[in-house]
Amino acid sequence: MHERLLPASPNWYCSRCSDVNSDGILGFGAKNTIYLLKVTATSPTVLGELNGHTERVSGFAFCRHDGQENICASTSDDKTVKIWDIDQKALLTEHSVHQSIISAIHWSPVEKGLVVSGDEKGIVVCYWHGRNDTHSFFPEPRTIFCLTCSPHNENYVAVGYKDGMIALIDISKKGEVVHRLRGHEEEIHALTWCPEAKEEALYSLQEDNTDSSNGLKDAEVGGYLASGSRDQTVRIWSTARGKGVMTLKLPFLKRRGAGVDPGVKERLWLTVHWPNGRPSQIISSCFGGELVAWDLIKSGKQKWTLLGGSSDSQNHSRIVFNVNSLCLEDRELLISTSMDREIKCWDLALLECCWTLPTLGGFVYAIGFSPVATGCLALGVGDNMIRVWNTLSVQNPYDTKTYWQGIKSKVTALAWHSVKEGSLAFGTDDGKVGIYDAYSNKPPQISSTFHRRTVYCLGWGPPIPPLSFGGSGDRPSYSLYSCAGEGIILQHDPWNLSGEATNIDKLIRDTNNIKHKLSPHTDLSWKPDGKVLAIGNEDGSIEVYAAPNLKLLCSVQQHHKIINALRWHHPHSGRPELRCLLASGSSNALVYVHDLCSAIENPSESPVLVTEAFRSLSGHTNKITNLAWSPHHDGRLVTVSYDGTAQVWDVLKEEPICNYRGHSGRLLCVQWSPVDPNLVWTGGDDFTVQEWAVSKQEHVRPPKRVHVLVGRRRVELEKKKVPQKKTKKKKKAIGKGGAKVEENEAPIGEEEKGAAGSGLDEGQSYDEDEEGGCVSISTALGLSKETNKDVCGAEKTHNGGKSFLAVKKDVKDEKKKEKIELPLKKRKPRSILPLSTSMDHRPKEELQQDCLDLASVTHAKGEVAGCVPGTGEHIQLGLFTDREALFQMFKEEEESHVEAGHYDSMMYLRLWKGDLIGALNLATEKGELTDHLVSLAPMAGYQVWAKTVESYVKQLCMQEQFLKAASHLVSVHKLYEAIGLLKAHQLYREAIALAKARLRAEDPVLKDLYMTWAAVLERDGHYTTAAKCYLAADASFDAAKVIAKKGDVMSLKTAANLAKIAGESNLSQSLSLRCAKDLMLSQDWLAAQDILSKQDTLLGHRLQFCVSEMLTRCLAHTGVVTWSLTSMHAWSEPADEGFLAAVCRVWKNVFGLVPTDLDEMRALHHQLRAIENPPATASVPMKQLLFHVALDVALSVLSQLLGDWASVVEELLRAVTRGFEAGHFTLMTEMCELLLPQGMDSVEVYKRRLMKDDEESLDVYQSLEAFVCYQFMYRDWWRHSCCSNTNSHSTEDMNGQTPVENGDPNHETRTTIQSKDQDVEATVRSKGSVGEGFWKILLSEPHANLQATQRAIEDIQSRVSLLVQHHHPQEPQPNLCALPQTGFCDITQEPSSLEGPVGLESKQRSSVAESESFPALVVQVTEHQKRIAAIPDHLKKYPFPDVLECCIVLLYMNKHFGVIPRHVCVEASSLLVRYGSTSSLHKAWQKLTL
Repeated sequence: MHERLLPASPNWYCSRCSDVNSDGILGFGAKNTIYLLKVTATSPTVLGELNGHTERVSGFAFCRHDGQENICASTSDDKTVKIWDIDQKALLTEHSVHQSIISAIHWSPVEKGLVVSGDEKGIVVCYWHGRNDTHSFFPEPRTIFCLTCSPHNENYVAVGYKDGMIALIDISKKGEVVHRLRGHEEEIHALTWCPEAKEEALYSLQEDNTDSSNGLKDAEVGGYLASGSRDQTVRIWSTARGKGVMTLKLPFLKRRGAGVDPGVKERLWLTVHWPNGRPSQIISSCFGGELVAWDLIKSGKQKWTLLGGSSDSQNHSRIVFNVNSLCLEDRELLISTSMDREIKCWDLALLECCWTLPTLGGFVYAIGFSPVATGCLALGVGDNMIRVWNTLSVQNPYDTKTYWQGIKSKVTALAWHSVKEGSLAFGTDDGKVGIYDAYSNKPPQISSTFHRRTVYCLGWGPPIPPLSFGGSGDRPSYSLYSCAGEGIILQHDPWNLSGEATNIDKLIRDTNNIKHKLSPHTDLSWKPDGKVLAIGNEDGSIEVYAAPNLKLLCSVQQHHKIINALRWHHPHSGRPELRCLLASGSSNALVYVHDLCSAIENPSESPVLVTEAFRSLSGHTNKITNLAWSPHHDGRLVTVSYDGTAQVWDVLKEEPICNYRGHSGRLLCVQWSPVDPNLVWTGGDDFTVQEWAVSKQEHVRPPKRVHVLVGRRRVELEKKKVPQKKTKKKKKAIGKGGAKVEENEAPIGEEEKGAAGSGLDEGQSYDEDEEGGCVSISTALGLSKETNKDVCGAEKTHNGGKSFLAVKKDVKDEKKKEKIELPLKKRKPRSILPLSTSMDHRPKEELQQDCLDLASVTHAKGEVAGCVPGTGEHIQLGLFTDREALFQMFKEEEESHVEAGHYDSMMYLRLWKGDLIGALNLATEKGELTDHLVSLAPMAGYQVWAKTVESYVKQLCMQEQFLKAASHLVSVHKLYEAIGLLKAHQLYREAIALAKARLRAEDPVLKDLYMTWAAVLERDGHYTTAAKCYLAADASFDAAKVIAKKGDVMSLKTAANLAKIAGESNLSQSLSLRCAKDLMLSQDWLAAQDILSKQDTLLGHRLQFCVSEMLTRCLAHTGVVTWSLTSMHAWSEPADEGFLAAVCRVWKNVFGLVPTDLDEMRALHHQLRAIENPPATASVPMKQLLFHVALDVALSVLSQLLGDWASVVEELLRAVTRGFEAGHFTLMTEMCELLLPQGMDSVEVYKRRLMKDDEESLDVYQSLEAFVCYQFMYRDWWRHSCCSNTNSHSTEDMNGQTPVENGDPNHETRTTIQSKDQDVEATVRSKGSVGEGFWKILLSEPHANLQATQRAIEDIQSRVSLLVQHHHPQEPQPNLCALPQTGFCDITQEPSSLEGPVGLESKQRSSVAESESFPALVVQVTEHQKRIAAIPDHLKKYPFPDVLECCIVLLYMNKHFGVIPRHVCVEASSLLVRYGSTSSLHKAWQKLTL
């Protein structure tokens, strides 16, 4: 499906995660996928993937037996071993015998069906694929790191362990250990067998082999075994003897080149490989990514040779994990995978690197082609690196350069400078913005202004104030603009990135006099000419500003969810009207294209509100993440989505072209090739960038409901990966519903934890366990720290929106538990004087001796020998003597309390001594302050009290008792600090209550609290509470906007009323109109008019809704309106009078319109003229199409009241032709009957009112007259068919002929047509419309000339496309089999023989490509364009029926009914001869004239 592909990086720290078979197919594990590469000596080709594992792939091995090279085995952290067929890319079988993570696997090179695997618990499992049999062994209770099967003995398996031991086991003897090879001191990373079984050659060369007495008399079959270990040695073992014969110590070759990030830590990984046919040479990795070849028979100290010589560009820059070899076309090749995320191929004969394949270690967030260096594709990847890929390199198709310096975070946005070669701007996940010079090795320039969140979008554009001020030499010609997750756009000066960047919101506010809060910005796009800037917002709106002062030109209110992508059409289109097309994609899975030509080229005084899209592209099933216009086509767009597909659209036809499904994850970015119109590049969260051809895709539309399947799979993976906490059976969780976790889809740049990837990949940057919610009360009782956590959790939940019932239930549960503990026996309080108290429990004799000692001390004048009251053995006497003795006793008691950790008792003793400050200092130091101590602090003075309170606040914050901490701050008059504390911990409700109670109403802190809380609530989806906050902060505009974010009718109605009350009239009108349109789509006309009636300035829109309702009512029984009509006004009932007259009557009687008030009529006409009314297409829903027709009818009635008859005719023409353009012939016919009930006579009435010298108005009249004749022509044909006696023949002729059945899905039945056309003959002939004048109108030669020239240009363009696709003759052509809208090709052909122009073109594709050249076709296009330029503009401006189609219908009617004058037939044939150049037309008219 793809042309080229950069795969995900091979997994790290695996002993055997890659392997290559004899056919040159390399397989390697990356994340939970296995990639397959076709290896040659010149370049690799990615063949496909093997998907099935749910966790990281830990091992991969091919079957080595002839005829089974396509069979392979893989292991994964999901504890399964899977057997695959790479030809079919299908799973053959699997087993789950292992109970632990599998760490090693090998397919026996001797036993055909034997797959051996080992896990971290030391279990070795042998699986025989052919007979589906398994055996498990437990040779050693050690962790297995690697294993390898002997190529000489089918029963021998060497196993390497983590502790450095190697065991040679015999699986035929139940895993009996044959030899234990000891010598390594650390984990064994790799084991490899010598390709030859005999050991004699190597033994004879050992200089230190003194054990000759134990030597082998004859060469014995055993085979050498090489091992690589973390202890930096490679050892060669004799498996026949069971001992080591050679030790090779790694040479120190560690170098750090330009491609190494010193911030990435790595450990040594020593892999070894013994190439086939080279028994005396082994390959091993080294310290820093080098590969060395060891010559085992070479004498001297240096037995090694470095692969790649001394060239840093050839060597890996990080440690190598796996090495494999193969012989291909007489060349011995070596494949290596490394931590530097590169796969290299080496020539073993030359020891030189043949090619390098870069791989990706993260999500591909952004890609972009350089507009200067053609073919240079920059990739922004989640592995903290930028890659620049020269996609046009002939010698190396994967010529890539990597940049990592100064990034240190995921690269989420990229933008090449428009004119400066090599200047590449990047944005990162941590808010960093920088500029790289891609052609130097210098570190990037980093902007000193960081965003607070992920950078989503970058763009180069003209400088705006203040950077645009100053002389031409003082300001840059381009500024760098960045948009990030916090919703602001910064302008960076590329000449001075160290200076402060400016927020463009200030300029927008000042220029447009905006007082309300601007909606957070999510994307930006400069028009290629640099004159206009489009900004997408979080609420789904798009605002278009004129540079340099950013005056608002228009606001697009089409999306109602976050805008993810904006792109302007390329400026080099052959059609100037396409240059103002703006494509946008949002999270609602829809893509809208708006034509902003009128708003940009003819700006009005006030901004224009755009609510109708030029084109709507629906098909994706999940959010749109990116889009890109084709630089080679007009109106061709490619979009990517979270549904995992890329979709190419023909915007002008509003049709899908192809759908690409080659990725295995969500798509994040897309670019069209700047050199090949058939190639597109996409990147996604599957860690790949893929190049694919549009013409090779077999699918046309995205698959249905892909996002549901992907979501289910993701949830299953998450359930497997997230450890479930074990709970005791007797303890219940707090509420069954409270523990439910919502699976929210992460936005761009914020991924959920997925399958473990390679090394430092996306998934490993997140914490393994995240605790949420509050701790169980039953668990927390009795433990102070957990209780504090619980209280904090309750506070957080309360402010986060927890219901009152849930809080009340928690309180009840706590009270119940307190009651349960009441009957328990009370514990005796701990003594504050434990030492002296303990002395009272001695024997009676000692207690009586204390009395004697106390008497001696009391009555003696001096000290009594051996007795010091209050100390030592007489500590208890300190209580009964003087104060000094008491203080001595306190001192010893304090020391005792410190040793026991009873700081509270120690503080009380100091307090009793009067040392209040000391007690407070001690409590502060130990974190044991209490409310009681704080209450005593004022006794020591205000300063001590304030300091104590501050310390206590810090202690309470550590215990997460924020409410209590804030209350104490209030007690020392630190009100702002208390409010800030509550705000910092998201206790907004309490912070607002405190601020409102204590601060002045105009204090800015209060408004800041409201606005901050509103932003948090809005982000969490609590729109109503957020609106209350905005209202309290006097931000009514934002309140109305946030209520409208939900998007339902009730919310829109409430928001509109709120905006009206607050005086935000423009917003109120916009929301009312949006609500009314939603009600119109649900056909609730009463409610729609009710919501509009509350806005005095929306009278024009009310008139449009009135016409739309009346039109729907009139068409209810014609087959156009197929839905039921319920909620409608009585005045919409059809009357006997004409439709236009009924509209005027209703406007006058119901809406109070005064036709004589010309000023009001002009204002209403101007209001409706400002409404965007896009051209009709076949994909426009009928309700919306009727609404557009109603606008044209309303404008025509207003023009009629104003007496502007030229506008009347033009607007009637638009109303009639909308059905024709949408392929709905019945609608066109019904509109002709409603608007022109007298047919040609009605048209003639309008002609009389036109100015005779107004040529343009006469041209409009001619087009309108032609369309009336066009529908009469078909009705006359049906009349003759109905009157024919050969009904079967007529019926057969009717099949597939009329435009009603070809282009109208709601075509009338045959019975309806007959009943409706019973009086057609009289009606038509009375109006004189089937005579010569009738055909003269339709057979207009100037229009035939114009249409034929346009067809010729389209035909040449299709031939150019065939020429481009000549190299892919087998490719299917999507959407080419659709019949023409009018269906005239089928008139002369039977249904069974239909071939059409497509079949002819398909057959002639090869001949066309060979007979025509591109320059010749360009010359033809130029000639035709000159012919079109010579045609008067008035002919090209207005639509006209297809003249040649009318000629064919005329000839058909004459052949079957003979009712056409001969000279008219001659004229029709002449037109067909001159202008029927296409094959289908030529074939049709030739058949009719035979």
